Amino acid sequence: MTLAPIRPITLAEIEAAQTRIAGTVLRTPLVKLDLGPGGPDIRLKLENLQPTNSYKIRGAANAVAMLSEADRKRGVWTISAGNAGQGVAYAARAAGVPCRIVVIDTAPQTKIDRMRALGAELLLTPFDLCWRALEEHAFPGMDGTLVHPFDDHDFIAGHGSMALEILDDCPDVRSVICAIGGGGLLTGLGSALRAKAPHVKVLGAEPETAAPLSLSLAAGRAQEFTRWQRSFVDGAGGRSVIPRMWQRMQPVVDGDIVVSLEDTRQAMRLIAEKARVIAEGAGAVALAAALSGKAGNGPIVCVVSGGNVDLKTFAELIDC
Repeated sequence: MTLAPIRPITLAEIEAAQTRIAGTVLRTPLVKLDLGPGGPDIRLKLENLQPTNSYKIRGAANAVAMLSEADRKRGVWTISAGNAGQGVAYAARAAGVPCRIVVIDTAPQTKIDRMRALGAELLLTPFDLCWRALEEHAFPGMDGTLVHPFDDHDFIAGHGSMALEILDDCPDVRSVICAIGGGGLLTGLGSALRAKAPHVKVLGAEPETAAPLSLSLAAGRAQEFTRWQRSFVDGAGGRSVIPRMWQRMQPVVDGDIVVSLEDTRQAMRLIAEKARVIAEGAGAVALAAALSGKAGNGPIVCVVSGGNVDLKTFAELIDC
C-alpha cells in the first residue's frame, strides 16, 4: 500500500474541521482546578464529556464527513483499544456508514460494550497484531476505508479544533499537555498552536511503563520502548513511535513528561474530587505531568482526554 506523504496540518484545515464537526461534537468546558493558595494555575479541558466520553470523536467526525459517496457505501474500519473505535462508530452510525473495528483484546469491557452498542462489528485481536496493523495500515479481511486512529490527516485536523477552543477560553495559556498514544492528538494540538500561538509550549505526557516519545525526543528519531508493560493507562503509551507519526510530531512538539502509575492514579482521584468527573488513566496522565512541576509556569491546560473506564476498576484505582 502506498500511503499519502506526510504534510503539515494547516490552520485553514483545522478551522474548516471545527465548522464541519460542530453539529456532532461538544465544545467542552475548560475548568480551573482549585489547588488552594499557592497552587499552580491548572485548567482541565474536559474531553471526557464528549458524547463518546473521549476526544477521539473530533477526528472521527471530521474523517467520516470527508468521505466520498462511494467510500461511504463501502464502509469504514479502524483499529482501537476503545476510544477511537467509539468515535468512528458514532460518526459512522450518524452518517449511515457501515463500521468494523479491529479491537485490542485487552480493551476494557465498558469500551467493548459501547462500540457494540453503536452498531459496529468487532474483531477482538491481540495487541501485537493490532500494532502491526497500525503500522501497516492494513489487516487481513478488512475492506472499506481505514479511518486510522492517529496517522490520518483529516483525523488529526479534527483534533486540532480543541486547541482553538482552548485559546478562546484561556488566551494567556502558557503550556498545553496531553497524553500520547499514537500521537494524533499531540500533532493536532501542536499544529493549531504553532499557527495561532507559537509561544505556547506543547507537551506530551506518557506513563513510565510506555514512554516511546520520551526516548524518541532524546534520540532525535523514532524509537521503540523495549520495556513496555501493560497497565491501566490503556489509552496512552504505545510500544513505539511510528516513523510517520514522528515526522508529524517532531516539528510541533516541545517536550514530553514521563509520570509514574502512582502519580497517574492520584491524578484520577484528584480530578474526581475537584471536578467531580471520571477520568480514565490516559485522561489523567496530563494532570500528573502538570503536577510534576516540569511544565513551567501556568496557566497550564491539561487535556482530560477520556473517561471510558469500568466503574469497578475506577473505584479500585482511586480508593487510596
